[in-house]
Amino acid sequence: MQLYYHPASTTSRMVLLFAAEQKIPLEMKVVDLFTGEHQGEAFKKVNPSGLVPVLQDEGLMLTESSAILKYLADKSGSAAYPKELKERARVNERMDWFNSQFYRDFGYALVYPQAFAYLGFSEPAAQKALVDRGLERARSWLGVLDKNIIGSHPYVCGDRITIADHFGAVMVEAGKLVGCTYGGYPNVGRWLDRMRALPSWNKVHEVFYGFVGTLKGKTFVSC
Repeated sequence: MQLYYHPASTTSRMVLLFAAEQKIPLEMKVVDLFTGEHQGEAFKKVNPSGLVPVLQDEGLMLTESSAILKYLADKSGSAAYPKELKERARVNERMDWFNSQFYRDFGYALVYPQAFAYLGFSEPAAQKALVDRGLERARSWLGVLDKNIIGSHPYVCGDRITIADHFGAVMVEAGKLVGCTYGGYPNVGRWLDRMRALPSWNKVHEVFYGFVGTLKGKTFVSC
């Protein structure tokens, strides 16, 4: 199996983390996002959307990190994607919640428009309106994650780690770009600490943390 990815990409890191933890062998193919390789003609033959990650396996070209995680979990027989119908439905629900609710506001209205100028607005009033809205919605979603999804449990689907944790924790960790500490969300912090303790976490996040370091000294709006 081949994985097209970039080590600083949030959507790539969640796949890298799961594969590393499960010891799934992958042939790694870096697509350089910083030089625009993902928008080039050659890569768009792999994924016309011009996005990473992409998994290639015996004629199958699979995009979207959620689908890739499910495929890898099924192919490897991982307990992190349970077979029992209701347990699997809960994992699917949590992953959809992270992707459709949390990440849309947290990532693309709060974090990325501040960390990457091309994802924000050059006009100050428009940028402020976007980030203010992102902060408001991110705080709301973090409250749901803290009180209603995690609560007293160790993981987002209960007592066992699932691919929903790999998926969601890497999204939440993207907040480091703008200095998010989640001090007002103790259950989120506890869950993140548990995920950060995974043996492969620091290696998978090495390049990302290096990029975070280049942003030190800048002022951001954060949770």
